[in-house]
Amino acid sequence: MSTYTLYNAKTHLSSLVEQAFAGEEVIIAKGKLPLVKLVPITESRPQRRFGAMKGQAPVTEAFFEALPDEELDAWAQ
Repeated sequence: MSTYTLYNAKTHLSSLVEQAFAGEEVIIAKGKLPLVKLVPITESRPQRRFGAMKGQAPVTEAFFEALPDEELDAWAQ
């Protein structure tokens, strides 16, 4: 575990990111008070798949009908 002051972290950020990515725990402190821990992001977001919801949200003929006047008035406000 390495601890760096806020000033040193600003000047050496890219090397600190590389250290964290390599698995080392990097602590950034203000004076002697530890503030944050720099760690790599390990989980990945799932990729979006085009058409994944196909067939799960049916659109009926009612979707294409005109809205009632009361509802149109409410949207106009």
